[in-house]
Amino acid sequence: MQLMLGWWAAVFAISATVAASVRFMFPNVLYEPSLRMKAQRPDDYPDGATFFPEHRFFLMKNGKQFRAVSATCTHLGCTVNRIADGSGFRCPCHGSVFDASGAVTSGPAPKALAWYPVTLSRDERLVIDMTRQVSPEEQLVV
Repeated sequence: MQLMLGWWAAVFAISATVAASVRFMFPNVLYEPSLRMKAQRPDDYPDGATFFPEHRFFLMKNGKQFRAVSATCTHLGCTVNRIADGSGFRCPCHGSVFDASGAVTSGPAPKALAWYPVTLSRDERLVIDMTRQVSPEEQLVV
């Protein structure tokens, strides 16, 4: 009986070692969305702000001018809301308030919202590059 118990323990130990070795060959990978987003054509957007929840940014259109601002609060990463009159953004978590250019006007946020460059692709669609930041004055004119 003890001999059989010893064999079962040895088989279990070897099986666990093999299983762990095989699992080690497949790394844990976190698949995240691309930080360069191709949007629709410029004429497909109305004047004002369009929110992209999957990438957490606002695309701002004013006539033929386009800009993109991050919707991630610089305090703790909550998603900011646009103030109804268009005068800025408000964080629902801790009350930070940002003006229309993304600068902090009140609250615990330590710095302004990030602005992303907007370019036009070859097929004339808007491309927002969230890997770089630009000044709030930089915009795409189509």
